[in-house]
Amino acid sequence: MQIISGSTLSKEIKARLLVEATQLNAQFGRVPKLALVLVGDNPDSFKYVNSKNKTCNDVGIAGEIYHLHEETSQQELLSLILKLNSDTGVDGILVQLPLPSQLNTEEILNAVDYRKDADGLHPMNAGKLADGHADILPCTPKGIISLLKYGNIEIAGKHAVVLGRSNLVGKPTAQLLLQENATVTICHSKSKNIIEVVKTADILVLAMGCPDVVTPDMLKKGVVIVDVAMNWVDNKLGGDIYFESNLSALEEKVAAITPVPGGVGPMTITSLIENTFLIFKNKMAR
Repeated sequence: MQIISGSTLSKEIKARLLVEATQLNAQFGRVPKLALVLVGDNPDSFKYVNSKNKTCNDVGIAGEIYHLHEETSQQELLSLILKLNSDTGVDGILVQLPLPSQLNTEEILNAVDYRKDADGLHPMNAGKLADGHADILPCTPKGIISLLKYGNIEIAGKHAVVLGRSNLVGKPTAQLLLQENATVTICHSKSKNIIEVVKTADILVLAMGCPDVVTPDMLKKGVVIVDVAMNWVDNKLGGDIYFESNLSALEEKVAAITPVPGGVGPMTITSLIENTFLIFKNKMAR
């Protein structure tokens, strides 16, 4: 069973980006800059934003955290977004989710200039993804495709099953797999006969956050699994199927799998930084 390591691929990409940042600085007199907007004190969000800022530093670009208090109003946050939109020194903008309950997430994300949308979540970029012409791709789906290609997994002509239909992962992942010429089925909590569908999957993307939805006995021999979820079971971190207790059973069925942790997670952050580089280069080409 091949383990497709996101940690290893992430290190390789970051090494390349570090070289590219030096080249961009020599050519344009500055490096790309990513604005990271954090509202409140959610410990997970705080950790994720700091990790993203550290990755900016690791690859030699500028990252800046804009940390607003928990009671920030919609207008205060919108004012910051508009300021960042107009700041020519800011290339990419990321608003860390989830936002506090008093804030309208959709309105905030829509307020970000789609050309600076480092997370690829703006409706304009979602529309471009749907018609196959997106420059900026959602980070986790982008990382999933990168991992499959890194693992030399053939996508074209394969049956890919995506478990989960979120706008963040499930839907855009299905669209990217279609663009790679896979035949794609999406399943979700209301789908019937999930077991039968899963058994037909050549590529299985697990993004439901339910570790007992799929078990090794449901898998087709030779399947490739991308496990996006992160779940705690018996004080151990795993995905929707990738747990130490499952490894021996998985080895009998699975050709390749992304681990949890160390699989999709590192590639989500790396994809964000790749997007920031692309936004910068697109701007400089205009």
